Parts: sequence; structure tokens; C-alpha cells
Amino acid sequence: MHQLRRKAAPTLLTLTSASAVTVGQNQDSATTKSITIQVPVVPQSLATARVPVQATPTSIAYVTDAQWAEPPARLFARLVSDTVASRTGLVVLSTAQSIGDPGGLLGGELRTFGLDATTREAVVTFDASLTRVGKTSVEKHRFEARVPVSAIDAPSAAAGINQAANQVATEVADWIGR
Repeated sequence: MHQLRRKAAPTLLTLTSASAVTVGQNQDSATTKSITIQVPVVPQSLATARVPVQATPTSIAYVTDAQWAEPPARLFARLVSDTVASRTGLVVLSTAQSIGDPGGLLGGELRTFGLDATTREAVVTFDASLTRVGKTSVEKHRFEARVPVSAIDAPSAAAGINQAANQVATEVADWIGR
């Protein structure tokens, strides 16, 4: 009996943060406000390691030989966490660390995280929901970044999505920090 083997992507894609907490920097939620950043909800097209391409308004394909190193929602949440910690001075907690800490909470939906073939752009769209420290109301805001790409391929996807994701993460951090 023959087994079908799926060829793995030659390289795995990841995100690199343009903002990061300084190595050795001490953070203490007892003396500084904190925030928990949840892994965002994603549509089924992003619940995969493949990189989606909006081929037409009603159809999605995937970039050939491109695959994320881990789920896009986790990559994006980590990028936002690094950026928020670096730009706001808030102590960013994981969901497990936040038990018993009355800090803020950032959640939301990562709606787009891929390429748009019709416009030749990398697109990241995040619908954020924020509960600030000491408040019971929820603020919502949509963030989107579009970065031109030269081709619909793995190298262009990696660079373009990384740039767009960093732009969105910076805007989210500035929104939280205001």
C-alpha cells in the first residue's frame, strides 16, 4: 500500500517584531498597569499554516511553497504583545498569568492575514476589542495595513505580511497607550 506524502514547504515563515522589550528589563505588574493580550479569533481560511491569497472577491487560494511556522493568530498575538510592551510600558501578561490581575484585556478577530492578488498587496486586518483597567465597557477599533508586494510568492508574502503586521501592531499599541 502506498502512502501519500505531502511535500513540506522549503522554509517556514514567521514574523519579526520591529519593537521589542529590552533584554534584562524588569517588569512588575504590582507597580505598573498590565494588559492581557489574547490570541485572536480567526476565520477558517487563517486556521491553517498556509498563506491565503484573496484571488477574487469570492475565492481564496494559497501561496505555493509558503507555510507559517505556527498558526498566524499566535504569531500575530506575540508580535502585538512585544510591540505593546515596548511602546506603552504596560506589563503584558499571558492568559494564564492574568488570573487574579485586574489589568486590561485586548482581544479581537484577525480577519485578514495574507495577500490580495487583485491589488498585489499584503493585507492585515484586525478588529480589536479593548477593556481598559478599571472599566467595564469595551472599546472596539478596526486596524488595517496594506503593503505592496512585487509577486504572489513566499518571499514577497513573508516580507509584506511582516511589514503590514508590524504597522497594525504599532497602531494597536498607540491606541492602547493613549
